[in-house]
This record gives sequence, C-alpha cells and structure tokens, in this order.
Amino acid sequence: MSGDPAIRIAPSILSADFAALGRDIAAAERGGADLIHVDVMDGHFVPNITIGVPVVQALKRVATRPLDVHLMIEEPDRYLEDFVSAGAHMLSVHVEAVPHLHRTLTRIQQLGALAGAVLNPSTPAAMLEDVAQVLDFVLVMSVNPGFGGQVFIPHTLEKIRRVQALLTAAGSSAPIEIDGGVDATNIAAVVTAGARIIVAGQAIFGSGDAEAATRTLRAAAGSARG
Repeated sequence: MSGDPAIRIAPSILSADFAALGRDIAAAERGGADLIHVDVMDGHFVPNITIGVPVVQALKRVATRPLDVHLMIEEPDRYLEDFVSAGAHMLSVHVEAVPHLHRTLTRIQQLGALAGAVLNPSTPAAMLEDVAQVLDFVLVMSVNPGFGGQVFIPHTLEKIRRVQALLTAAGSSAPIEIDGGVDATNIAAVVTAGARIIVAGQAIFGSGDAEAATRTLRAAAGSARG
C-alpha cells in the first residue's frame, strides 16, 4: 500500500443496517468503494460494543473489497491473529491502547496484514515518530471514537498535515487514513490536507442510497485534487 497516491473510499459498516450488511456492502461496492471499514469496539476502550471475529469472518464471505479492520479495544495484541485469520487485510491499533507499539505493528505484518497506528483527537502526531518507518498506514481520528454520526473536528486538518510532515521526514510513504464525520461538505479539505484513505459511515449508509453516496464522495475527493 505504501506510496499509492490514489484516493480510496472506505465505507464504515458502523452506520450500515446490521440486519442487511450484505446488501449494504454490495451497494457501496457498486458505487466504487475500495475498502470496507470495520469498527471493532469492546465497551472498555470506547463506550460502545459492536462486532467481533465471527462477524468479520462473515463479512469476508460477502465483501469483494479488502477489509480494513479498526480495533478500538483493550489489549488488542490478544486478538491480532484471530482478526487476520478472519479476513482482515488491514489491521489498525490505537497508540493509546498498546504499550509496545513497534512490537504490535510488526506482529500484524508477520501475520500477513497491513499494519496501522491510530491517533485519537487528543493524541499528538509525535507519538508516531519512532515507528514511522514500520507503518503501512496511519489512521487519524477526526472524532472521539465510540459512536458513528459525530461531527468532524476541524483541528484534524492541521493534524493531518503534521502527520504527513512526520512521515515524510522519516522517509515513509505510508498513506494517511481519516475517520469520523467526513462527508461531501468537508472531504475536499480532508484530501487537500493529505488524507488518502477516506472512511465514511453516516454519509454513505445514512443517505438512503449507499451506491450513489459513495460515487458522490469519490467525485468530491477527485475534484479536490484538481
């Protein structure tokens, strides 16, 4: 993945209809989704509980795009192998949740998945400095994690630029992913700031037409790049 300049749209199933995930994923894929973003929450690291390994296994059977699995859980090291075995192509862990980030990232890579580090809104970009060269991607949270449908935090745009500067200084071409409150009104600014993987939940699955909404976001992102 490193070095790929293309904008990728990653619909987040957190905002999809859990009783019809196959249908909703298929609609987003018809609209041009590049990845399927899967938020795993445990009710401890964040105040919500979502899905686990069995659902990821089921998603792997129906999705035709790679699964981008975001672990918002305590002690993620205990579950890395389970999620990769279940079908995670990309696996990200929070800087705030792991005491040995370098070890965790390299373990994900050893298991055969792309490894990403996630920064909460209050966590500075500098936390990535000593692992920048091993990262496959960086996920910047533009809302406080735990629930879908939140409002984008404007300061995130500057944070994306700081993360990009840090990666460039380290000689890393790892792309930046953004998650939280992204829609057609702000995606241009997000892309201009440097994000290349765009997670969108409510903007896609809350629209009533996931296929059309995915196309709209991609068009807005493309026009922002000029």
